[in-house]
Parts: sequence; structure tokens; C-alpha cells
Amino acid sequence: MTIKIAVIQFPGANCDLDTIHVLNNIIGIEASLIWHNHFKEAEFDGCVLPGGFSFGDYLRSGIIAAHSPSIDEARIMLKDGRPIIGICNGFQILTEAQFLPGALLRNESLKFVCKWVNIKVENNATAFTNKMRVGDNLAIPIAHGEGRYFTDKLKELEENNQIVFRYVNESGEITDEANPNGSMDNIAGICNLERNCVGLMPHPERASEEILSPKKTTHGRLFFDSMVEFIKRRTS
Repeated sequence: MTIKIAVIQFPGANCDLDTIHVLNNIIGIEASLIWHNHFKEAEFDGCVLPGGFSFGDYLRSGIIAAHSPSIDEARIMLKDGRPIIGICNGFQILTEAQFLPGALLRNESLKFVCKWVNIKVENNATAFTNKMRVGDNLAIPIAHGEGRYFTDKLKELEENNQIVFRYVNESGEITDEANPNGSMDNIAGICNLERNCVGLMPHPERASEEILSPKKTTHGRLFFDSMVEFIKRRTS
């Protein structure tokens, strides 16, 4: 089967071409870069909201993009059960559009943070984690100034198993030192109740080739391999 994925391009995006490269050349599926005003959900099996600074992060990160026509199309996908992932700025857009609960605030340090971190898999039953194991420790880079996750529904997220990733140290321990931005409960990524929509701050597209990884790992491609598996199961 031919799997078609849309990578939505917003003005100010800077990780869209990285994502297209990984999907087309590393994962080997058909991915298209679609300008946000031109996106039509019926043509695709899933979509990616990439990282960057959509609309220059004016007003606040993700808020203008959350009112783009592309989000209305993505909302149809969401209800239909097709996979949607928001990476970094994409995560911010998903929370502003209320696809996912909570908000992304300025880093606790008030500084832009760009480095490799470790995240622990807490839920491997989503569209983007089914190729992982609970407890896996993944090496993934981050690059953001507003990645501090906050929610007033933490208990609900825990009860519903919607916390997908937490920041940990290399030994897999959840510590304050391992938290790069001050996120509540070390949260690095969450999902919706239906498990087809995931938002995360780390950049898997930057960790899908050994040549880019200081540890020669390809943990990032697990996200996209999981998406492919999810689509195959869903359409079989």
C-alpha cells in the first residue's frame, strides 16, 4: 500500500524539510510538503505539524497557526482516527488548537535550550510509540524556548495514561537535573484519549540517522516507523 503523509508548512517553520527528508528517504513513504492554506485532509493518511516559529511566534507560540485552515482539516483527521504528530512548535499548535490539553510556557531558565536529552517511554500504545517498549530510554535532541509543559489536569492525564514521555537521565531516572525546561512532572510528550494524536517537544526527525547522533543511535525513526505500522493496522 502507498502511505501518504502531509507535512504542514507554516510561515516560519524550519524543521519541515528535515521531516520530509526523513519520511521520504529514511522511512521510505510518500510525504508531501503542503502549504498550510492548501492542505486537504482527504488526500492523506496522516500529518505532521513540524517545529519552527510559525508566524514568528507573535502573540504566543502556536496561537496564530492554531487558527489556520489546515487545523480545521486536521481536526477531521483527528476525529477520523488518523495519526497526527506535533513536534516542538507543532506541539504548541496542538495545545492551542485544543487537540491536546495543557500549555507550553517559557522555559524555566528563560533561555533557549538546544541539546540532546533522554526521554523515557511511558505509553507504547499510541500511533507513534507502538514500535517502542515501556521504559525505553531514547536519546533525542531538543531546541526550544517555550517547552515547559503545564496543565491543571495532571491527575487526569496520569489516570488516562496520556503521558507518553518524560525527561530522564541516562540511567532512566526522573530527576530535576534531567528536566531541561521545568516541565511539570518532567513531561516531554502527551497524547489524546484516542491515542492517535501525540505532541512532543524533542525532535525525532533530528535523531533518525546515525550520522546526526553523538551516540550513533536512530531512536527518532521509531516514531515514524510506529506511525507507518499504525496506518497499516488501521487500513488492513
